[in-house]
Amino acid sequence: MDSVVKSLSARLAPANADKQVTVPDFERPTREEAEAAVRTLIAWAGDNPDREGLVDTPRRVVKAYEELYGGYRQDPEAQLDRVFAEVGGYDDMVLLRDIQFFSHCEHHMVPFTGRVHIAYYPNGGVVGLSKLARVVDIFANRLQTQETMTAQILDTIDARLRPRGAAVMVEAAHMCMSMRGIQKQGSMTITSRFSGVFREDPAEQARFMTLVRAGA
Repeated sequence: MDSVVKSLSARLAPANADKQVTVPDFERPTREEAEAAVRTLIAWAGDNPDREGLVDTPRRVVKAYEELYGGYRQDPEAQLDRVFAEVGGYDDMVLLRDIQFFSHCEHHMVPFTGRVHIAYYPNGGVVGLSKLARVVDIFANRLQTQETMTAQILDTIDARLRPRGAAVMVEAAHMCMSMRGIQKQGSMTITSRFSGVFREDPAEQARFMTLVRAGA
């Protein structure tokens, strides 16, 4: 079994299979500098960063940022390395629906949350379903726009799995619309992107949409 997996993974691997997580082209601040920046923001907001309730807040915020933005330190394509070929010849649509996510808008650093639906037509093998959810989490754990995240998820699946077609739909509520600015509660933003047979055949898009909505 392992030999089959390794053989197929090697065939499906793109030319940049050894690509590592992108290193930023700027100098990353130290933890101490990051904590000092949080203290400055607290003072700018109008409170005393040295009072009892806030004195440890800079440390906690920096620690939280390590988790909330951990996607910068992970390679999403690496999650799709292992492909399973022994699937009884299955070549129909694989759909993973309602993947919950939490992210932060790159414009205001305010949360947006929602769910992602992913489908693809296998090209000789399938990937573990949890790996698709991990790809979503990696991109969500970065400063994002919903449109960019939608494209990044699909492009990663295309690059690594080379499916006959892939589809991604993201539904999200943006706090930058509900808690500030226009303050409209309950609005949802929907984005989608298709490749291969999904892009070429409207009937495949309709099938994907129907299966997604079947669980709504």
